[in-house]
Amino acid sequence: MRIRTSFPYETTHEDLRIPLPDGTRLYARVWRPLTDEPVPALLEYLPYRLSDWTAPRDFQRHPWYAGHGYASVRVDVRGHGNSEGMPTDEYSATELADGVEVVNWLAAQPWCNGRVGMFGISWGGFNSLQIAALAPEPLKAVVTVCSTDDRYDNDVHYMGGSVLAVDMHAWAATMLAFVSRPPDPLYAGEAWRDMWLKRLEAVDPFIHTWLAHQTRDDYWRHGSVCEDYGAIDAAVLAVGGWHDPYRDTVLRLVEHLPPDRVRGLIGPWSHQYPDRGLPPGPAIGFLQETLRWWDQHLKGVDTGIMREPLLRSYVSDSHRPATVYDSLPGRWVGEPAWPSPHVTTVSYGLQGAPVLVRSPQHTGVDAGRFFPFGNDADLPPDQREEDARSACFEFAVGEETWVLGRPRVRLRVTSEVPRGQIVARLCDVAPDGSSTLVTRGVLNLSARLGRDRAVPWEPGATQEVAFELNGIGHVFPPGHRIRLAVSSAYWPWIWPQPDSAAGFSLDPAGSFLDLPVRARAASSDITFDEPEQSEPLGVNFPATLDEPRPERLVVRDVAKGEWRLEVDPRYGGTRVYPDGLEFTEDALETYTIQEDDPLSARTRSDWSIRLHRPELAWDTTVRTRSEIACDGADHFLTTNEVICAEGGEVVFHRTWEKRIPRAAG
Repeated sequence: MRIRTSFPYETTHEDLRIPLPDGTRLYARVWRPLTDEPVPALLEYLPYRLSDWTAPRDFQRHPWYAGHGYASVRVDVRGHGNSEGMPTDEYSATELADGVEVVNWLAAQPWCNGRVGMFGISWGGFNSLQIAALAPEPLKAVVTVCSTDDRYDNDVHYMGGSVLAVDMHAWAATMLAFVSRPPDPLYAGEAWRDMWLKRLEAVDPFIHTWLAHQTRDDYWRHGSVCEDYGAIDAAVLAVGGWHDPYRDTVLRLVEHLPPDRVRGLIGPWSHQYPDRGLPPGPAIGFLQETLRWWDQHLKGVDTGIMREPLLRSYVSDSHRPATVYDSLPGRWVGEPAWPSPHVTTVSYGLQGAPVLVRSPQHTGVDAGRFFPFGNDADLPPDQREEDARSACFEFAVGEETWVLGRPRVRLRVTSEVPRGQIVARLCDVAPDGSSTLVTRGVLNLSARLGRDRAVPWEPGATQEVAFELNGIGHVFPPGHRIRLAVSSAYWPWIWPQPDSAAGFSLDPAGSFLDLPVRARAASSDITFDEPEQSEPLGVNFPATLDEPRPERLVVRDVAKGEWRLEVDPRYGGTRVYPDGLEFTEDALETYTIQEDDPLSARTRSDWSIRLHRPELAWDTTVRTRSEIACDGADHFLTTNEVICAEGGEVVFHRTWEKRIPRAAG
């Protein structure tokens, strides 16, 4: 990583409040070049608190853009951080309408030339696309990183029509803790306490809404730009990583947006900006690459970026299973179109007699993290134990085989029960038997005719079902085996169906694995600069004598037949900011199931957050508890609790309990 200290422009920054038509003011931080000429503005728009939680990351990139001649602006969403107003659901109509107003406000400032770009990762990448689909006139370009075009089937809520237990729960619990944090009196002033208490009264756990919509209805269509790609007028640079769950969005965007307004980039990365150097690498000079995009579309400079291939992607070499890789060997390839003329579908017919797939309910404990962030225990370990709990079909690799895109399975299935799910994993098996997870996919059997409906299976019927696995770029070398592992359970990623203990029968005759096989030719002309960023903020992480708990711990109670997975998400821990803020957070997620009982599944998330300013005698804490369990076969039971204190005195305490029908999930 190169730290840039000298730029074409000297810069300045200020905090300000952006007025909205209803009188609400959004808190913003603006970095600007010192010039008399108006410049384009870049907007990053998030609920994650610019004055503390994202501040270290913000300082890596916003000053860098300002130093290259852009007004770079970070804004907190309504009801979050130091912004006024009440919090809403994620990507609500209010959030997006506010974003349009912010774009128009920026364009009207005397220091802006009227042209605006939006960028962001995850939430900020989502709403960049969604606001682009609303087409505010000043918004000319977008860089969307690790985001989705489909909020139902490619987000943290559902996968293949099944409830994503691991992140439906974890992210709802995280956002409950996040939205309960108080404004900071250093920036919000004396009104902070009144703002905080009013917010807390307005809080409703996201999980209530998310679990109430178990099929792809109008709730999920809102904000899913795949409903109408033609609504997007801005130029879109779509970026993802093969170890990020949203990477398929990049493939869909380059397929459906006009080629003169879109480019795609997929590396080996996790859910991180590609310049940050977090595993797996290699990292790239991402800020320089985005500057080419901004200069092209906001300044009218021909940077050559539109002469790059429509899609640039990284095809990784075969690698041994591990939960973290500093860097993955491989090569960059370029596609002139998507679907690519360089990719051909090769079908592998499954062999053998019909097999009963009846996986233990803890199948999936070695799935790894749904959202890898570059931590030591994020990625799936050796899959041999998972493979042993699955029905496996293998294909010898005679010559080096490059796979690029979304594999697909077509399976002939008989089920004796009306509800269940199928999980397919593609693994790279080395001669020594080690099994590396390459990619995977899920189908809720009730969603086999479409994600917008729930159609129970006729018990005893045999049907052919088909579904795609997540996209990947991977090389299978000669002498290895391609393994397709099929299971009826995948906890805690997928919440088990009530009938899933019965499993299903799979008939290999008429069942296929379709692989997108790419021509073996790298693109030597695809290169990137060395990663660089502006000077870091200077956050201090105090040393502690406490022994850190494991990131992922699997506990088996042999007598009970119970499995428990404990996860420390490791978002940040304790840190001290240059402005004096002491910020401490701790979280633990727990997923428990009995190996023979799908109704025993339960999740729990505990959060503790402390915000402390000794110089202001300000000391606040937030503690939350979130749980999901099954109340019989037909309902979910959710419990959420929030306790907030100031100076040790509880100022807010509320518990929510809801029974939600299991309509499809």
